[in-house]
Amino acid sequence: MTTTTTAAASATAPLAAVRPYESYVYAYPHKTAYRPLEDRPRLRTLWAAEPKDALSLYLHIPFCEVRCGFCNLFTRIGAPEELTTRYLDALDRQALAVREALGDEEPVRFAAAAFGGGTPTFLTAGELERLCDTAERRMGADLRSVPLSVETSPSTATADRLAVLADRGTTRISIGVQSFVDEEARAAVRPQRRAEVEAALGRIREARIPVLNIDLIYGIDGQTERTWLTSLDAALAWRPEELYLYPLYVRPLTGLHRLGGAAAGAPARDGEEAAWDEQRLRLYAVGRDHLLAHGYEQVSMRMFRRLDAPREQEGPEDYACQTDGMIGLGCGARSYTSALHYSFDYAVDMREIRSIIDRFTAAEDFSRAEVGRYVDADEARRRHLLQSLLQASGLPVAEYRARFGTEPGADFPAELAGFAARGWLDASAPDGLLRLSASGLAHSDALGPALFSPGVRTAMAAYERK
Repeated sequence: MTTTTTAAASATAPLAAVRPYESYVYAYPHKTAYRPLEDRPRLRTLWAAEPKDALSLYLHIPFCEVRCGFCNLFTRIGAPEELTTRYLDALDRQALAVREALGDEEPVRFAAAAFGGGTPTFLTAGELERLCDTAERRMGADLRSVPLSVETSPSTATADRLAVLADRGTTRISIGVQSFVDEEARAAVRPQRRAEVEAALGRIREARIPVLNIDLIYGIDGQTERTWLTSLDAALAWRPEELYLYPLYVRPLTGLHRLGGAAAGAPARDGEEAAWDEQRLRLYAVGRDHLLAHGYEQVSMRMFRRLDAPREQEGPEDYACQTDGMIGLGCGARSYTSALHYSFDYAVDMREIRSIIDRFTAAEDFSRAEVGRYVDADEARRRHLLQSLLQASGLPVAEYRARFGTEPGADFPAELAGFAARGWLDASAPDGLLRLSASGLAHSDALGPALFSPGVRTAMAAYERK
């Protein structure tokens, strides 16, 4: 079989027996496609020819007070004080090495910043001050003049932590609530009570951080349209500027996966999987329509933004995630250049995560990329198409043409024809705009993986979970 035939078969195969919830594509290529880099390239070499005038800065904190049943993020439960100190020490060493690698031959400017995890507010108020100092004094990011997004949780959104974040320029705070119904929170192995959530939201609003985002999950065992609307209305009572609606996934090595069975939200048979898919699609539509009716616009399958939310919090117009670079600091963070995506080792199992964190905190040399995946011209096209098409605003074909000198329809004829055949493309979109239909947005988690290259699919399939 020739390479061309293999690529064509791989491109069309995912559409033959599509499920609506294949995979959440939040980054491409996924970290399970990364591998140890034999050449361990120097960061200075990697960034030498890269534009540095509109970078994104991400600082990763791999600690949480609890591990939710659905979570497969790179994070560990709890941390003794000396571990957080050692981690911040290592983060500081890494920042020094990275900033030196960026050089001073041309201006280095950060256009956006984010603290994620894990739960960044697991850190104490004093440790959060130190985290901001690393971003500002080591990396040169001006946190008070660029959008700064920080993730939090109900139990760690304390007044003293929020005061630090507000003072240091945080423009957006995102809180994972998942459900305002206590029984559903327990079913998702998320120990919390609604009263605790409401108190945390009150403290966030008192901190006057401009944008509040609330994360909710649909597809939890026992969840109905009525209880889903209960959570939506409870969130809307706080008039959040943003809401993210996530379908529940049960991924390998997570708490829900270990519980097993349909009762844990992990269907074991095809009929149960089909019923769960139908439940999630139905609840997605209920949530989408409810938010649209209450003054929100849909930005992507997951993201909804209040129509009167302050637009200056969206980020500068000169930063584009499709083309601009990212600097990630911390053992779970990714960094992007035009030719290489790189990070550290990835794991979900708690013992493996602890081992990786220990190696990170003991490291002295952060001058080289250790684990990653090179991105060739075809992958760059796929990434641009993915990141644009999965947004409700769609892909201006002229932007794609200006960057690559080709047309998306010529580069991905089989994939786009398959999407059109399923009604996933908006036939009413203006000329020159490639945009998803309402059905296409609803099936984003099937559409995205259908654009993965054969090489990335092979690497992801060969990844040994740990």
